[in-house]
Amino acid sequence: MTSSICVAGPVLIDTNILVYRVDPRFPEKQQIATEQMRAGIASSSAHIAHQSIIEFVAATTRGGPERRLLDFAEAAREAEEMMVQFPIVYPDAAVLRTALRGVAAYGMSWFDAHMWACAEVNGITELLSEDFEHGRMYGTVMVRNPFVRPAARPNA
Repeated sequence: MTSSICVAGPVLIDTNILVYRVDPRFPEKQQIATEQMRAGIASSSAHIAHQSIIEFVAATTRGGPERRLLDFAEAAREAEEMMVQFPIVYPDAAVLRTALRGVAAYGMSWFDAHMWACAEVNGITELLSEDFEHGRMYGTVMVRNPFVRPAARPNA
Protein backbone atom coordinates (compact mmCIF):
# COMPACT_ATOMS: atom_id res chain seq x y z
CA MET A 1 0.00 0.00 0.00
CA THR A 2 1.50 3.29 -1.05
CA SER A 3 0.28 6.78 -0.46
CA SER A 4 1.04 10.02 -2.12
CA ILE A 5 2.18 12.66 0.29
CA CYS A 6 0.78 15.90 -0.99
CA VAL A 7 0.76 18.65 1.58
CA ALA A 8 0.23 21.87 -0.40
CA GLY A 9 -2.08 23.82 1.88
CA PRO A 10 -3.49 23.55 5.35
CA VAL A 11 -4.63 20.04 6.25
CA LEU A 12 -6.65 18.67 9.17
CA ILE A 13 -5.63 15.18 10.28
CA ASP A 14 -8.56 13.02 11.39
CA THR A 15 -8.47 10.67 14.38
CA ASN A 16 -8.09 7.49 12.32
CA ILE A 17 -4.72 8.66 11.00
CA LEU A 18 -3.53 9.34 14.57
CA VAL A 19 -4.65 5.89 15.73
CA TYR A 20 -3.14 4.01 12.79
CA ARG A 21 0.22 5.61 13.58
CA VAL A 22 0.38 3.61 16.84
CA ASP A 23 -1.49 0.49 15.66
CA PRO A 24 0.89 -2.37 14.79
CA ARG A 25 -2.01 -4.57 13.57
CA PHE A 26 -2.01 -2.64 10.27
CA PRO A 27 1.67 -2.10 9.37
CA GLU A 28 1.04 -0.54 5.94
CA LYS A 29 -1.45 1.95 7.36
CA GLN A 30 0.88 2.60 10.28
CA GLN A 31 3.69 3.49 7.88
CA ILE A 32 1.46 5.73 5.75
CA ALA A 33 0.02 7.49 8.79
CA THR A 34 3.52 8.11 10.13
CA GLU A 35 4.67 9.49 6.77
CA GLN A 36 1.63 11.77 6.51
CA MET A 37 2.13 13.17 9.99
CA ARG A 38 5.86 13.72 9.44
CA ALA A 39 5.13 15.54 6.18
CA GLY A 40 2.59 17.72 7.98
CA ILE A 41 5.13 18.61 10.66
CA ALA A 42 7.88 19.30 8.10
CA SER A 43 5.64 21.60 6.05
CA SER A 44 3.98 23.21 9.10
CA SER A 45 0.66 22.69 7.30
CA ALA A 46 -1.02 20.03 9.43
CA HIS A 47 -3.53 20.72 12.19
CA ILE A 48 -5.29 18.42 14.63
CA ALA A 49 -8.79 19.01 16.00
CA HIS A 50 -9.35 19.02 19.75
CA GLN A 51 -11.93 16.29 19.07
CA SER A 52 -9.21 14.08 17.54
CA ILE A 53 -7.03 14.26 20.65
CA ILE A 54 -9.99 13.17 22.78
CA GLU A 55 -10.93 10.37 20.38
CA PHE A 56 -7.29 9.24 20.07
CA VAL A 57 -6.94 8.75 23.82
CA ALA A 58 -10.31 6.95 23.99
CA ALA A 59 -9.63 4.69 20.98
CA THR A 60 -6.11 3.69 21.97
CA THR A 61 -6.92 2.93 25.63
CA ARG A 62 -10.20 1.06 25.03
CA GLY A 63 -10.56 -2.53 26.19
CA GLY A 64 -8.61 -4.76 28.53
CA PRO A 65 -4.82 -4.73 28.82
CA GLU A 66 -4.41 -7.37 26.13
CA ARG A 67 -6.63 -5.49 23.64
CA ARG A 68 -5.74 -1.83 24.07
CA LEU A 69 -3.16 -0.24 21.83
CA LEU A 70 -1.65 1.96 24.56
CA ASP A 71 -1.96 2.22 28.29
CA PHE A 72 -3.25 5.56 29.54
CA ALA A 73 0.20 6.95 30.37
CA GLU A 74 1.42 6.21 26.82
CA ALA A 75 -1.71 7.69 25.26
CA ALA A 76 -1.39 10.81 27.42
CA ARG A 77 2.26 11.20 26.39
CA GLU A 78 1.34 10.83 22.71
CA ALA A 79 -1.46 13.39 23.12
CA GLU A 80 0.92 15.84 24.82
CA GLU A 81 3.45 15.41 22.01
CA MET A 82 0.78 16.03 19.35
CA MET A 83 -0.27 19.20 21.14
CA VAL A 84 3.32 20.46 20.91
CA GLN A 85 3.95 19.36 17.30
CA PHE A 86 0.67 20.49 15.70
CA PRO A 87 -1.63 23.49 16.03
CA ILE A 88 -4.82 22.31 17.74
CA VAL A 89 -8.16 23.48 16.32
CA TYR A 90 -10.72 24.12 19.06
CA PRO A 91 -14.48 24.21 18.51
CA ASP A 92 -16.52 27.35 18.92
CA ALA A 93 -20.12 28.33 18.19
CA ALA A 94 -19.41 28.70 14.45
CA VAL A 95 -17.97 25.17 14.31
CA LEU A 96 -21.01 23.75 16.10
CA ARG A 97 -23.46 25.59 13.81
CA THR A 98 -21.53 24.49 10.72
CA ALA A 99 -21.49 20.88 11.96
CA LEU A 100 -25.27 20.97 12.36
CA ARG A 101 -25.53 22.14 8.75
CA GLY A 102 -23.09 19.41 7.68
CA VAL A 103 -25.32 16.72 9.14
CA ALA A 104 -28.32 18.12 7.26
CA ALA A 105 -26.57 18.94 3.96
CA TYR A 106 -24.25 15.96 3.59
CA GLY A 107 -25.85 13.27 5.75
CA MET A 108 -22.71 13.04 7.87
CA SER A 109 -22.60 11.51 11.32
CA TRP A 110 -22.40 14.09 14.09
CA PHE A 111 -18.72 13.38 14.80
CA ASP A 112 -17.74 13.45 11.11
CA ALA A 113 -19.69 16.68 10.64
CA HIS A 114 -17.90 18.21 13.60
CA MET A 115 -14.50 17.21 12.15
CA TRP A 116 -15.40 18.66 8.75
CA ALA A 117 -16.75 21.85 10.36
CA CYS A 118 -13.44 22.38 12.19
CA ALA A 119 -11.73 22.47 8.80
CA GLU A 120 -14.45 24.47 7.02
CA VAL A 121 -14.70 27.24 9.61
CA ASN A 122 -10.94 27.57 10.06
CA GLY A 123 -10.05 27.77 6.37
CA ILE A 124 -8.35 24.37 6.32
CA THR A 125 -8.78 23.18 2.76
CA GLU A 126 -7.93 19.49 3.10
CA LEU A 127 -9.15 16.80 5.48
CA LEU A 128 -6.99 13.70 5.75
CA SER A 129 -9.33 10.83 6.68
CA GLU A 130 -10.59 7.40 5.69
CA ASP A 131 -14.06 8.18 7.07
CA PHE A 132 -15.28 10.33 4.17
CA GLU A 133 -15.57 9.88 0.41
CA HIS A 134 -12.06 10.17 -1.05
CA GLY A 135 -11.65 13.13 -3.41
CA ARG A 136 -15.00 14.71 -2.56
CA MET A 137 -15.42 18.39 -1.83
CA TYR A 138 -17.56 19.19 1.19
CA GLY A 139 -18.04 22.95 1.08
CA THR A 140 -14.51 24.30 0.66
CA VAL A 141 -12.83 21.19 2.11
CA MET A 142 -11.39 18.40 -0.05
CA VAL A 143 -11.16 14.98 1.57
CA ARG A 144 -8.13 12.81 0.89
CA ASN A 145 -7.86 9.23 2.09
CA PRO A 146 -4.13 8.49 2.24
CA PHE A 147 -4.82 4.75 2.24
CA VAL A 148 -6.47 4.71 -1.18
CA ARG A 149 -4.21 3.16 -3.77
CA PRO A 150 -3.65 5.31 -6.86
CA ALA A 151 -5.55 4.02 -9.86
CA ALA A 152 -3.48 1.93 -12.24
CA ARG A 153 -2.64 3.69 -15.48
CA PRO A 154 -3.52 1.88 -18.68
CA ASN A 155 -0.58 0.76 -20.84
CA ALA A 156 0.44 3.38 -23.36
